[in-house]
Amino acid sequence: MTELPFVDQPVLRSLGRRDDDPVNVPAGTWLGRLTIMHGAEADVIWATAADEEASGRCRLARTLGTVPVAGDWVIVKGERVVKVLSRRNELRRTQTHGRPAQVLAANVDVVLIVIPLRGELHHRMIEGLTAMARDSGAKALIVISKSDEGPESEVEDIKRRIAALVGEVSVLVTSSHHGEGVELLRETLGPGVTGVLLGASGAGKTSLLNALEGRVERTKTLSRTGEGRHATSTRKLYRLSSGGVLLDIPGVRFSRAVADAQSSGDDYADLELLGESCRFANCHHRRDDGCAVTLAVESGELSRLRVEQWLTWREVVASSTTTPPH
Repeated sequence: MTELPFVDQPVLRSLGRRDDDPVNVPAGTWLGRLTIMHGAEADVIWATAADEEASGRCRLARTLGTVPVAGDWVIVKGERVVKVLSRRNELRRTQTHGRPAQVLAANVDVVLIVIPLRGELHHRMIEGLTAMARDSGAKALIVISKSDEGPESEVEDIKRRIAALVGEVSVLVTSSHHGEGVELLRETLGPGVTGVLLGASGAGKTSLLNALEGRVERTKTLSRTGEGRHATSTRKLYRLSSGGVLLDIPGVRFSRAVADAQSSGDDYADLELLGESCRFANCHHRRDDGCAVTLAVESGELSRLRVEQWLTWREVVASSTTTPPH
């Protein structure tokens, strides 16, 4: 079936649908946007035939050829996702140990990397997130937050340090307290623009979202039979007064530890290999019976400190990805 031009529906526009996005909605189905995955189910917001907004947790049809992710445009039928529409782009995270890249989000136009003025400059995080945005084809925008906490000289210094790390990239200086840069950020997140807000804990992402007048829309939730049930909050997709959309994507909440862990896998390749010779496949490497790593420490071949660093790295990677590192 041929894809048709976009039909002007306010609900779909509020979700980031653009004029150049093709759409094919067979009779008896609805077009919607996926906000978050839950294994074999997903939270979706969609527009009914009467352009009423509805949301619900939808089952994934077994016939889907593509595993959906946050930001995907999908076809919903009877509270089942029956098709994933073609993507403009994919936001991917490289994984360690030869595993394929993890698709984190789809149809993203701008990646906002938030860095507080007086916070520690996490080099690997900035490099990794900037590269991830560029690889996807989305615009990378580094947002320096909390500019009111220091003089202009500090702002210029951090801008120089960022440029030395990632080269030519757009940088926007903001203050949620004073309003600096907020209007420019609103202009960036205009109608039809989908953004992702990333940064370490405490970087000021929530304050920026509040300053942008982001809000959680209350929507009509349909039952499995398609009948209205109750209003609910859609917590993972924020529609802004500027007309744009911000996605809150679990698994993209990077901190320095996560960024360092993802890029440090080769440092522990020997320990990963040694761990494969433990007696039990689920060995925790903390003095478990038959643990080859523990034996190497006791014999003096390995230092306990390095093993503890390796175990911490494994825990961080496991908590930040859907697949354990080993």
